[in-house]
Amino acid sequence: MQTLRPIADLSWDRAADEDFLLPPPNPGQRIACHVHPEDMRRLDLHATLTAAGIAPSPGDREAIERLSALPDSVHEALRRWLRAAG
Repeated sequence: MQTLRPIADLSWDRAADEDFLLPPPNPGQRIACHVHPEDMRRLDLHATLTAAGIAPSPGDREAIERLSALPDSVHEALRRWLRAAG
């Protein structure tokens, strides 16, 4: 478990007004999570629709859920068509 240090103990090796890059994340500190493929397809479909300028309506939820349940090959074709249309 990581212990927190008081703010007074924090030291910066750069000036406060100087811009700098953050160090890359440590893969060992990542939170383990798994996104179900159907959920990933749903998120991808929302992103593809939005990028194509098509805002899903609240009533479109059932259609998006059913489309997300289709196999990856069908979903890839659907995204390709939407990208081509947008």
